[in-house]
Amino acid sequence: MNIGKLMDMQAALDEHIQSKHDLGAEDLVERKILALLVELGELANETRCFKFWSLKGPSDKETILAEYVDGIHFILSLGIELGFEPEVPSTLKMPQEDLTAQFTAIYGYISEFRTQLTESSFQKVFAEYLHLGELLGFSAVDVEKAYVSKNEVNYQRQKQGY
Repeated sequence: MNIGKLMDMQAALDEHIQSKHDLGAEDLVERKILALLVELGELANETRCFKFWSLKGPSDKETILAEYVDGIHFILSLGIELGFEPEVPSTLKMPQEDLTAQFTAIYGYISEFRTQLTESSFQKVFAEYLHLGELLGFSAVDVEKAYVSKNEVNYQRQKQGY
């Protein structure tokens, strides 16, 4: 995954949004953290991994991947806002944990990050989110391609007054 390329794309999108919405130098960290938590919930909802009461299966892989990269957008945006460059771990965990447990763990890591706003807590969120992607069956190529596609959608939405 070419993180530098994605960071450049995210920085350009962030700049476009901040300019269009006259946000200037406003600190958007708290809003971006809430947006990331919401996107994580939307992703969990599409996987349906926690819905023990339902027989309906998960959404299709493309829908889940689109929701997953929404989270990548906000993680990268937070890194840009705080001056942190996300690092892809040289080795990710073996995807063997329970999906529901990974979702709840990431909620905890994001909450910890919110209270500390340190680079190490940011890197933990990013690494664990990448691990979630592995658990969902996504390769780095899948994620990068979907990110680029969703970035284009986000620009179109801005042009249409989203």
